[in-house]
Amino acid sequence: MPDEKPNKYEALPIPTYEEAINGGSSRTSTPRNNGTDRNEAAHPAEREGLLGGGLDPGRIPVPTRRAGYRPPLTEEELSTNGDGEDGEHDTFLGQNGDGRRRRDSESSEDEEVRREIEEMEISEPGSTSQTTWGKRISSLSQSLSSLNLPFRWRWKPRLPEGMSIRLRWPSIDANFCIVLGRCFAILLVMALVYLVFMSDVFAGAARGMVGQMFDPESVRRHVQNIADAHKIGEYLRVVTENDHLAGTEGDYVLAQRVKRFFAEQGLEHVEVDEYGVYLNYPKEGGRKVEILNGDGSVKWSAKIDEDLVYADPPKPQTPVFHGHSKIGDVAGPVIYANYGSREDYKSLYDSGIDTTGAIALVRYGGSQGDRALKVKAAELAGFAGCIIYSDPAEDGFVKGEVAPKGRFMPEDGVQRGAVSLMSWVVGDVLTPGFASKKGAKRNSKENNPGLVNIPSLPLSWGDAQNLLQAIQGVGQRCPEEWTGGIPNLEYWSGNLSSPVVRLLNDQDEVDEQPIWNVMGRITGVEQKEKAVIVGNHRDAWVYGATDPGSGTAVMMEVVRIFGDLMQNGWRPLRTIVFASWDGEEYNLIGSTEYVENNIDTLRRDAYAYLNVDVAVGGQSFRAAGSPVFRKSLLRALDRTSDPFQNKTMRELWDERGAQLDGLGAGSDYVAFQDIAGTSSLDFGFEGPPYPYHSAYDNFEWMASVGDPGFEYHKVLAQIWALLILEFADRLVLPFDISAYSQSLTQWAIELENWAGSKGANQDGNTPWSTEPLREAVLQFAQDAKTFEQWEMEWDSVVLGGGGYESAIIAAHRKSHNNRMANFETHLLDLEEGGGIPNRTQFKHVVFGPQLWSGYDEAFFPAIRDAVEAGDWDLAKKQVEKTADIIKRASRKLVGNA
Repeated sequence: MPDEKPNKYEALPIPTYEEAINGGSSRTSTPRNNGTDRNEAAHPAEREGLLGGGLDPGRIPVPTRRAGYRPPLTEEELSTNGDGEDGEHDTFLGQNGDGRRRRDSESSEDEEVRREIEEMEISEPGSTSQTTWGKRISSLSQSLSSLNLPFRWRWKPRLPEGMSIRLRWPSIDANFCIVLGRCFAILLVMALVYLVFMSDVFAGAARGMVGQMFDPESVRRHVQNIADAHKIGEYLRVVTENDHLAGTEGDYVLAQRVKRFFAEQGLEHVEVDEYGVYLNYPKEGGRKVEILNGDGSVKWSAKIDEDLVYADPPKPQTPVFHGHSKIGDVAGPVIYANYGSREDYKSLYDSGIDTTGAIALVRYGGSQGDRALKVKAAELAGFAGCIIYSDPAEDGFVKGEVAPKGRFMPEDGVQRGAVSLMSWVVGDVLTPGFASKKGAKRNSKENNPGLVNIPSLPLSWGDAQNLLQAIQGVGQRCPEEWTGGIPNLEYWSGNLSSPVVRLLNDQDEVDEQPIWNVMGRITGVEQKEKAVIVGNHRDAWVYGATDPGSGTAVMMEVVRIFGDLMQNGWRPLRTIVFASWDGEEYNLIGSTEYVENNIDTLRRDAYAYLNVDVAVGGQSFRAAGSPVFRKSLLRALDRTSDPFQNKTMRELWDERGAQLDGLGAGSDYVAFQDIAGTSSLDFGFEGPPYPYHSAYDNFEWMASVGDPGFEYHKVLAQIWALLILEFADRLVLPFDISAYSQSLTQWAIELENWAGSKGANQDGNTPWSTEPLREAVLQFAQDAKTFEQWEMEWDSVVLGGGGYESAIIAAHRKSHNNRMANFETHLLDLEEGGGIPNRTQFKHVVFGPQLWSGYDEAFFPAIRDAVEAGDWDLAKKQVEKTADIIKRASRKLVGNA
């Protein structure tokens, strides 16, 4: 078959070393291809020119080394051959030259080879080979020299006749180039690293990879969507399976379950934080309320305990008693004293009824909501003991259907509870001000300011009925406001001629009973030392489906929700700490001991505390806390809806005219807000009374009456999760400083009006004015506006710039957040001996419990205590001190102190 490519060239043979050094004359000519192509050029230079001219116009011809090795020309030859470069340049560009260019091409070629050898200093065979770096430089030089420029450079410098100079590139050692290149590379890398870190690329990348890669709005939708009412119901079933009073076996078993659950959901640093605290437990046969005959025999004996709620099969059920009550066996005439407030006891005194040595019978609720203060007031009025019962007028059949089918307390239902004075001393009453760890110094129980000094017991209205019937016609007929709802009797006061009642309260007391807080956390990616603390207490008087089981079950669901986020790679900017407190029912012990054990860290690094005690006690949402939470709370309510009304929680909140209430001393927020200075929020659903602190508050009641379907539990889980995201994952901490300013202004006005009703500036009293306080709140109002201006500027720069935040702006933002969170801490009176006089555990100058109303808030508590006592000199000093502390905190907020 004939060759399809007749014009075919054979490759040139590689010359030997001898041929190369002897010159091109000894080289064998390229053979012709069978003599068939007569147009093929015989000379190599001519053939190259022909090839160059035949290329496509768009292609750049590649220069080829001419045949053979040519020795370098002498200087004289170089000077006489000046026109050779023009010829070679024409040939190189593949242009058709005349005969002279072809004849002179070889001499021009020799000149080029000589110059190339001199300039590139090609090593002789056997010399040290080039490094990779050197080869790259050589390759780059060759590439640059081979460029086909779009113009022809013809000018050539010439020397005067008779002078010659040999120009050559400076000789540079290859190793020196390598070292120089490496130094330059190191400097370049260092410069790049510096620029990267200064621009916060790594920090931004970390946020993107871990937390901020998730769109915040998508995260909010996710936590709302995956909240599961069914799971909450199952958690509550487990929580209420057994009674779990603080420090008991049931409490310990539940603590271990919660710990295991935290670990299963991926929380970090899950641990049990144990303290040894003073607790009391009733002895078998150690509780009696008896009406005695004249000879001391028993005429009637109270049942005291409730019927077993779980009879088939039976379950253990916590006996009826008062926590932290006084041991005692006393007897005296029974006297009815309405709600047991100081005003009620004074009314008895004013009516001529002597109460010394008597047994007080009072009802829950009314003008004195704190059971401990009912007992303390009875003690101060001279009573020897105190009995507290639930009257159906406030909590029973008079209000509606009773448990287990209704909300209200049945005839044998009893409200248990502690009678430690939590508005006077909070936490373990034996170690106020420091943690109850092993080896801690402990105070005596005798004459302890946190304990009452007369025995007490709670009763059902069914038992109280017999006592009230026994004093009918004795003493004075009670006015309408003293009359309750127990049937088949008239309410009389009784007096010292009333039947004698024996009250026995014998109990086991343990000074260092272990309790167990369960802690877990999610570490933040930007400010891991800063924390948002989320808490609910776990201990209950019996089964505690509402208090606190509803809160515990909801918190477990919130933990599951955030565990799911973590499994998907999400992380918050700041650390989230989850806490299951123990011993809350006994004077808020678990949370208070934690605060006292970590006081410096909390004052420095805690941003917020979010507390849920009773999650679902009704269908009306309530919240109490520092005013800084107002903005974020309303945002969360805007996003959630009532499960049975076609309205958002915000709409229902506004329709009721609801406001963020102040904080008293009712739950675990007390130590955080009033001792550590951590802004705190307490929230949940409330409603009509439920079988509070009784055995009837169990799972079956919640599932059938309290919240069938656990729909309100689900809504609260959504609100709680959204609030956690607000404070743990927003770049700028969403504290409402303006709301705090507005609230302080309002509370200062209310204080002045209230003090006026207490005799301020009356004859004989020290002149008193709130003018220093008004000046302080006015300064704070101005500073708050200045402070919040920065956030608007941040929004403009960062959000308006596509979300990019430089390292400098990020540092300013973190400082802004810290100053915002520290404002609450700076409102603490931390000077030596500082705090509310005679209640120095409480350090906050704005928030604190009322002296004689533990559950209610008292704004400016130190001032109010002094006014209540009629000590106007002290009141004046407290106004000035409070004003100075507010001014200093305001200056620090804007960086002027």
